[in-house]
Amino acid sequence: MPALYKMQTTPPITQLLGRLWQHISSRRRTQLSLLLILMVLASFAEVLSIGMVLPFLGVLTAPEIVFDHHFAQPFINGFGLTEPGQLLMPLTILFSFAAVVAGAMRLLLLWASTRLSYACGADLSISIYRRTLYQPYAVHVARNSSEVIAGISNKANAIIGTTITPTLSIISSTIMLTTILFSLLYIDPIIAIAAITGFGLIYLIIIRITRQRLKVDSQRISRETTQIIKALQEGLGGIRDVLIDGTQETYCNIYRNADLPLRRAQGNSAFIGLSPRFGIEALGMVLIASLAYNISQQPSGISTVIPVLGVIALAAQRILPALQQGYAGWTSMRTGQASLKDALDLLDQILPDYAGKPDPEQVPFSNKLTLQKISFRYSSESSWILRDIDLTIRKGGCIGFIGMTGSGKSTLLDIVMGLLKPNKGTILIDDHVLSSENNRAYQAHIAHVPQAIFLTDTSIEENIAFGIPKEKIDRERVREAARQAQLAETIETWPKQYMTLVGERGVSLSGGQRQRIGIARALYKQADIIIFDEATSSLDNETELAVMQAIDSLGDDLTILIVAHRLTTLKNCTQIVELNDGQVKRIGTYQDIVSLV
Repeated sequence: MPALYKMQTTPPITQLLGRLWQHISSRRRTQLSLLLILMVLASFAEVLSIGMVLPFLGVLTAPEIVFDHHFAQPFINGFGLTEPGQLLMPLTILFSFAAVVAGAMRLLLLWASTRLSYACGADLSISIYRRTLYQPYAVHVARNSSEVIAGISNKANAIIGTTITPTLSIISSTIMLTTILFSLLYIDPIIAIAAITGFGLIYLIIIRITRQRLKVDSQRISRETTQIIKALQEGLGGIRDVLIDGTQETYCNIYRNADLPLRRAQGNSAFIGLSPRFGIEALGMVLIASLAYNISQQPSGISTVIPVLGVIALAAQRILPALQQGYAGWTSMRTGQASLKDALDLLDQILPDYAGKPDPEQVPFSNKLTLQKISFRYSSESSWILRDIDLTIRKGGCIGFIGMTGSGKSTLLDIVMGLLKPNKGTILIDDHVLSSENNRAYQAHIAHVPQAIFLTDTSIEENIAFGIPKEKIDRERVREAARQAQLAETIETWPKQYMTLVGERGVSLSGGQRQRIGIARALYKQADIIIFDEATSSLDNETELAVMQAIDSLGDDLTILIVAHRLTTLKNCTQIVELNDGQVKRIGTYQDIVSLV
């Protein structure tokens, strides 16, 4: 066994199911209770159909015995029957009716359990995605996006097939087996106990043998599912470099090395889940044949025991699938145990207090933003990225930030945007201390224009009004934002104007156009603090000049923070802050900084 799988530990399935139950809504719990009642009713319908075999076959083989039986007298008197031959028609109808009802109940149970399983799966998948989106920025930075995507897209969906549906199958099978067993105990206790004990022991032995194999496969499926997502993200995300470097086979091998073990583990689990059925069915046929031989040797003759054999045969035909269904459910749960744990870890993410609430009113910002002794590092083991930063940003100012790579510029802006919480120090908005309680209200002031503008494969209009439902977009506001970003003149020369599709990741737009859409997006938000994080560093000089002209024309009411590599980019800033090794090296105007270079 690989060492990787030896080191991994997965909590018991009962503990995982307990955690899962906490995430099931009260509405779904009520529906599950109703489904449990339906399972009981379906089981009684099965017992009724099995019980009808005895009198039906009895009438076919020895109607006189049935006619004289004291249990049949209420039925005979109720229908006004006078001779044994008259029993055949009503019993045929009743037997057929019982069989149809049992089949209809099984179909209804299948429909209800399937619908409920997938409804629960949808609730859980949405909950994982929602909880993940609401996590602090530091959490997103610290973990691999492949694990999150795999958890939402694959492992959350696997809860349906490997946990919810199998659990319902096991419960249904248990109820079915219990009711059938009690009916068989009434007919022939020895045969009933022998059958259920024999078949049950066989499945228990198989479970004992396959448990460790299923555990290993479960861990492998969970791990390789994440690796496949990672391989797809890396290969397709860097497709330009892959094509240029000719590294297609490298990424194919990475994908193959994850996909093949995954499919093999899934195949192993499927085989383990299905294989006992064939041996058990053969054993069941041998058992029925043996019982038939022994019963036929009884002095009463074959005609009197045919009804009993018919009941036993029909009961076996119900018992064996129920046993197999329960066992298959168990193997599915064991197979998905590690994936269930990963999904539950995402479900256990804590939602912030503001989740699902209306946007709060903005914290007043009319004077200045003050950073006092700000220090930050990602963990207690890592080095300090920022140390004792003191900075005052006045409303309406244009502040530039420069410094070597790794000097802490982007981290400082992440703190200013409320994405990261400083380990030490205080941030003041006018006279209000920034805290977790008012952070969302403060962020309503802020818009961010990064170096790589994220564009969706939708229209220009939808990308400017990013995150706003299409039917709620203010089109006049979109046009005004585009005009301020010096983009409207270009857009309005296109045939579809603001309905023009930008293509995936804005592939049909130039670099300058993408940056202007980012500026227009910030303006549409009507933020009064706009942060440009190296937003022009990937542009050529001419395009950068045009974008900076658009930024310079935004007006005096906006507070603008700009991170740039080139000092000349910041020549129109009212103040420039130079960072070095996580500290403020100097603060001054463009002329002050240039004179010291």
